[in-house]
Parts: sequence; C-alpha cells; structure tokens
Amino acid sequence: MKNLFSIPKFSRVDFSKVGICLLLGAFGLPTYAAEVSKPAPDFTLTDHLKKTHTLSKFKGQTVVLEWLNFDCPFVKKHYDSGNMQALQKKYTGLKVKWLSILSSAPGKQGNYSNEQITKLAQDKKSSATAILIDADGKVGRLYGAKTTPHLFVIGPKGDLVYAGAIDDHASTDVEDIAKSKNYVALALDAVLAGKSVVTKQTASYGCSIKY
Repeated sequence: MKNLFSIPKFSRVDFSKVGICLLLGAFGLPTYAAEVSKPAPDFTLTDHLKKTHTLSKFKGQTVVLEWLNFDCPFVKKHYDSGNMQALQKKYTGLKVKWLSILSSAPGKQGNYSNEQITKLAQDKKSSATAILIDADGKVGRLYGAKTTPHLFVIGPKGDLVYAGAIDDHASTDVEDIAKSKNYVALALDAVLAGKSVVTKQTASYGCSIKY
C-alpha cells in the first residue's frame, strides 16, 4: 500500500529572515478540519474588490485555495521568484479557479486594507482568480490552515484531493524551487487528466497564520 503522506525536506532556512515566522509540520502532520477525500467545506468570502465568492458555486471546476501573507519570507520566496504567479497563470488558463485567502486578523501581519491588497496584487502580478478576505479567521480554521503558504486542491466533484505544502523544500531559498517536487502542480495535473492524486496530504511549511 502506497504511503500517501510526505514530509517536505528542510534546507538552508535563514532564521534571521524568518523572524517571528514559524516552521510548522516538522514534527508530524497537522490535523485538518477539512478532510482529504471528503467534500470540501463550503464558505462565502468577499474579495478586496467587494465581490462575493461562494465555493459551492465552483462545483464542477477544480479549485485551489492558497493561504497568503505577502510579508511572510516563505511567501516572498514563491512570489518574488514568480513561482506562485506562474502556477496561478498556468492553471487558471486551464480553467482552474485559484482563490488566495488572507486570514490575518486586524492589526496583525498580513492584514491589509482593500487598497493595499489591490496594490500588492498589481505589484506582485498575481494571477489568482480572487484574493479573499477572511479577517475573522473562520474559513482558515474551518480548513485547518496553519501556515502561509498552505494550499488545498478541490476536485470538480467538490472533494478535497490535496492539502499541505506547495513543495518538498521547506526553505526561504529561491534556488530550492528548481529542484523541488511541486505537490500542487502534481495534484492539479492528475485531476485535470482524470487521474487519482498520488500524494494527497503533506505537512505545510511557512509562517504561522496570524489569527
């Protein structure tokens, strides 16, 4: 029987850059409120443009949920390199819906005004379908989101097919991206090809979400 769990490799983490960010998942897999291979919990959130989005309205389509904090060094690794935006652009071009979610509480790192989000999205060249605001943390807790980044892939039947890290190198080093196994891309490729996802759940890594 194949082991469906995988723990990312930790390599050259510069703790002087990490600051108050925490590496999570190094000591075992987290417990998710949303369960892999079961229906993804429905939710409704508003984006920075004041448009409302309900997950269940995307049923029949593949959806990515990406927990986001632009000030997190681990997020910066994937955005400053263009890695996250490339994934967003590639898969939204294949009709995948990509929802970035901000669950930082008011007054905490990663909580931004609508105007700040608009500017950040433009500066970072985000290709997400929408950037959703979850300032009370209800959706983050519903999914058991622990870190930024933390990613979830929902298949067209509405089931959660992947939850965890973006890849298998838990570092802030951009050079690690090229040699990493990208779990999200692998999951999306499998779903779009009508195949089963092999690695369904991993331990996420990054900064703790500022609930």
